[in-house]
Amino acid sequence: MPPLSDTEYRDSVTAGTRTAKWATTRRDGRPHVVPVWFVLEGDDLLITTGSKSVMGRAVLRDRRVGLRIDDDRPPYAFVLIEGCASVSTDPDEVLRASTLDARGYVGAERPQEYGREQEQPTIMSTGRR
Repeated sequence: MPPLSDTEYRDSVTAGTRTAKWATTRRDGRPHVVPVWFVLEGDDLLITTGSKSVMGRAVLRDRRVGLRIDDDRPPYAFVLIEGCASVSTDPDEVLRASTLDARGYVGAERPQEYGREQEQPTIMSTGRR
């Protein structure tokens, strides 16, 4: 299958409300895959997690990650992103990213509430296509 054009990529990752599968490697080498909320902002996919979670500890130790976003409607396409995450622990940036992430999943009334309730300290990871 040929690579997606920029427009096809953006359409795929912004269509509907989907979760992505975020893959990292545990300290002992085992894979770790979890569902995550995400939002596309410019060229970055914003994803938040607690710094003490398995995912957070793995990203802080090794920035190499994989991310898969599935379209569960026929013909069942997907977007696969492999690369390195960047991390921010700035509380204002993390709140902003958590709020943007939550907007598509918890409704317009609750995203800031969700962002404020995140485990602290929280990291914000961004991935580029």
